[in-house]
Amino acid sequence: MALLEVKGLTKSFGGLVAVNRLDFHLDEGEILGMIGPNGAGKTTVFNLITGIYPPDEGDIRLNGRSLVGLKPHVITELGIARTFQNIRLFNNITALENVMAGQHCRTKTGALSAILRTRSQRLEEQRILQKAEHCLRFMGLYEKRHELAKNLPYGDQRRLEIARALATEPHILILDEPTAGMSEEESSELMKLISQIRDSGVTVLLIEHDMKVVMGISDRIIVLDNGEKIAEGTPKEVQGNPRVIEAYLGRE
Repeated sequence: MALLEVKGLTKSFGGLVAVNRLDFHLDEGEILGMIGPNGAGKTTVFNLITGIYPPDEGDIRLNGRSLVGLKPHVITELGIARTFQNIRLFNNITALENVMAGQHCRTKTGALSAILRTRSQRLEEQRILQKAEHCLRFMGLYEKRHELAKNLPYGDQRRLEIARALATEPHILILDEPTAGMSEEESSELMKLISQIRDSGVTVLLIEHDMKVVMGISDRIIVLDNGEKIAEGTPKEVQGNPRVIEAYLGRE
């Protein structure tokens, strides 16, 4: 069984069919890239998987369990975390506090325990701090942990958002254009980090417009155009596919 299975996924907005009967799977331990021209439906697919939009038709299964109809926070608890095309951080708190917020879905003590400062609450708070610090170290941001998120350089904000997603302890990490706006050097560093994330046991699904990045780190790639899958295969297979070339460059 695949870790994530998408079958017959369809979503329309008015008369526009954004995703049309899409099928694909994500195997445990792989990096799956999703590419396609602007407006192909890629981010809509991510929003459907993470519960932001309900599908009109089709099914999404994580380890055999359907995610359709579940709220985003429940899907996060089940093990799917994501970042966004436009960075969404808590700008006026520190990098450390941002990542600690990612552990909220893993907390067990309630408000009363927090008020009374029970032993279990203190131990949990210590565990949350340690997990957040580990994620910041992993993403190379530990030295900047006490800086406000809004004061970090753009590339660091991108990495901070990934660190916060990792703090949710996901099985699957969904990245929506993680290198957007980065320099070539920053993109190269993030490519290495994404590979390290996969090597740590987290399966990765990403949208990426930088072909050097997506071809360089993906084990497999699916290509969307007008909401439909037009190609699937290894980076080499996809690069030479005539339908993919036509979708990006047009027909002669």
